[in-house]
Amino acid sequence: MRFSLGSARQWHWISGAITLVGMAMFAITGITLNHAADIPGQHQVVTIEAPIAAPLLAQLERLPEGDVVLPAQLRDYFQTTHEVTIAADQRGQWDGIEFYLAMARPGGDAWLAIDAELGEFIYEGTDRGWIAYFNDLHKGRDTGSAWRWFLDIFSVACLVFCITGLQLLLKQSQHRAMTWPVTALGVVIPTVLLLVFV
Repeated sequence: MRFSLGSARQWHWISGAITLVGMAMFAITGITLNHAADIPGQHQVVTIEAPIAAPLLAQLERLPEGDVVLPAQLRDYFQTTHEVTIAADQRGQWDGIEFYLAMARPGGDAWLAIDAELGEFIYEGTDRGWIAYFNDLHKGRDTGSAWRWFLDIFSVACLVFCITGLQLLLKQSQHRAMTWPVTALGVVIPTVLLLVFV
């Protein structure tokens, strides 16, 4: 089939192929979000409380107060000793005595607090399960800039799919009398539900 910029059918199947898996995922997570109260939660909470060696604390104490990133050696310590992963660009608050870092992520939350005076830290991580993970992907909650870019590009591809679908409906409407009554139902049904029941 010869490619043409003016071919609605060509763009319709290309955009449909690109968005197929994503649309299926968003449809499924639309159902799980709509019934979130009916789906039992699967919360798993991990809490770690432990001392930190003085040389590691000294690195933290050398940081200026305010919005800071943890030094690499401290991040390595948490990763190798406690399996707590902290990204190199994650920033926390340091007031000269306590460091606090919030680590929200899709499907879970975590936080880390370091008390320099006591020489110890507390970490708490919550995993809400796979359904919560995909629900958060649907909402773009705590997913980072790469996923937000994907959502924007995916949305544009979905718009291409819809617009080219409308163009194909315009072509087919001459041969199929029910084209516009069925299309109108897609507008009327949600409008009536919103006006009467919501």
